[in-house]
Amino acid sequence: MMKKGLLILIITSIGLLAAACSNESKDSESTADRANMGTEKFTTENNSVTDTDVAENGHESASSDTDRQGSNASDSNAEDTAPQADESTQADRKIIYTANLRIEVADYQDTVGAIQAEVSDRGGYIVESNMHEGTEKGTTTGQVTARVPQDQFEEFVETVKNGSKKVVDSSTSGRDVTEEFVDLESRLESKRVVEERLQSFMEEADKTEDLLKISDDLSTVQQEIEEITGRMTYLENKIDLATVTIQIEENNVAISSEDDLNTWEKTKQQFMQSINFLLAAFSGFVVFIVGNLPVLMIVGIIGIAVSWVIRKWQKSHPKS
Repeated sequence: MMKKGLLILIITSIGLLAAACSNESKDSESTADRANMGTEKFTTENNSVTDTDVAENGHESASSDTDRQGSNASDSNAEDTAPQADESTQADRKIIYTANLRIEVADYQDTVGAIQAEVSDRGGYIVESNMHEGTEKGTTTGQVTARVPQDQFEEFVETVKNGSKKVVDSSTSGRDVTEEFVDLESRLESKRVVEERLQSFMEEADKTEDLLKISDDLSTVQQEIEEITGRMTYLENKIDLATVTIQIEENNVAISSEDDLNTWEKTKQQFMQSINFLLAAFSGFVVFIVGNLPVLMIVGIIGIAVSWVIRKWQKSHPKS
């Protein structure tokens, strides 16, 4: 009886132990499945990256001999393409050119007319022109500010210099705005994306509050876009057309001829002025005497009487 009970206990223990092992196996399989599901995307991405790396490595291994064989040719091609790359980079630069000139000319009006013609022929225009004429002959001065296409800039400056009598002062400068222009383009692209998103949000919005908020944001973004495009347009205009400021001084002093001096005419005029002065003085003297004759007669009589009294007194009182 005791042996039968012990056998039942042993069988029961074995059954419980087998059930426990089965549960652990299921739990282990469930955890593994979740882990596999959680890492499936990561494994797929890693596999794709690994496959790409393998392909690239295989390509590099397969082409390594070819690269070593063509190294000399590659170095030669690199040397040839380097100047081309530099030229391409230089061509993409955004530079604003300005020049300031101070020149002396023989005739101010002729020079200004020639400058205006040159600017017009080159596809530019005059921004400002002013003139000041001095009190003395040969002191006319003025200033002309012109905008000319950038590719005509240097040639135009040389033409102005060659057309003057003397170049008193000359300076040329260039301001690189490439970084600013690239930054504006990037900002504009970003603002365009934001504008499109806000417009799509506005189409999907149902509430009035949301529509008003999106409308305000959209208006702000559009204003910023206008400011950016305005700045870009300004820079493009400055880049396309260089600014040349020309200060002009007329220096046309020449030796006067006999006809310009008018010596004989000036002498006659001076002589006549002297005669007129003498006649005017004599006339004034006559007018003074005749006009004041009564007064002069009274003054004369008084003077004669006083003189007679003095002489009489001197005779009666001789000096001792």
